[in-house]
Amino acid sequence: MAKFYEQLNPELIDFIDRQKVFFTATAPTEGRINLSPKGMHTFKCIDSKKVAYLDVTGSGNETSAHLQENGKITIMMCSFSDEPLILRLYGQGKPVLPRNPTWETLLPLFKDTPGTRQIIVVHLESIQTSCGFGVPIYEFKEERQTLKKWAKNKGETGLREYWESKNQTSIDGLPTNILSETKIESDKWSF
Repeated sequence: MAKFYEQLNPELIDFIDRQKVFFTATAPTEGRINLSPKGMHTFKCIDSKKVAYLDVTGSGNETSAHLQENGKITIMMCSFSDEPLILRLYGQGKPVLPRNPTWETLLPLFKDTPGTRQIIVVHLESIQTSCGFGVPIYEFKEERQTLKKWAKNKGETGLREYWESKNQTSIDGLPTNILSETKIESDKWSF
C-alpha cells in the first residue's frame, strides 16, 4: 500500500544511497513526456526536502528544457534486491549550470565525472513509497564505462560542440540554455 511523506527520513535516505539506478520524468506543458534512466552514483540527498543529481552529457537535454518551462519533475527509484520498495520523489526542479553562482557550492557534493554538463536540484513537495512486489530481483554487475570514455575522448571542445549540435533544444523545440550566456537564476531557492 502506498504511503506518503512530507520529507525524507533516515531510512529513505539510506535506501536512496544504496540504489544504482534511478529514473527521472518530466514533461513540457505541450509535448512529449520524457523518462530517463540515470546511474553512475550521481544522486545526492542534500537535506530532508532537497535532492540533486549530476547530469552528464546525453543524446538530448529534455529534463533541463522541461524544468526551465514548468519545473515539474518526478524521480523514481525501485529496489531490485530481496527487500521490495518503490520510492517516488515529486518536486520542483531547476538545472544549475557551471556559470550559475551556486555551481561551486554544489559541485563538491559529487565525484569528478567526465561529461558533466549541469546539476539538477529538486525541492521535494511530496514523497511516496509503494510495495514494489512486482519488480523483479536483479544483481548489480558493474557500472558501464562507455559514457565516461566517450566524454574523455571528446574533451572540453568536443563536448561543447556536441552540446551545440545536440543539446540546445528539446525534441519539442524548447530551449535548454546549455550554451546561453543567460544565467538560469535560482533566486527563489536557497542552496
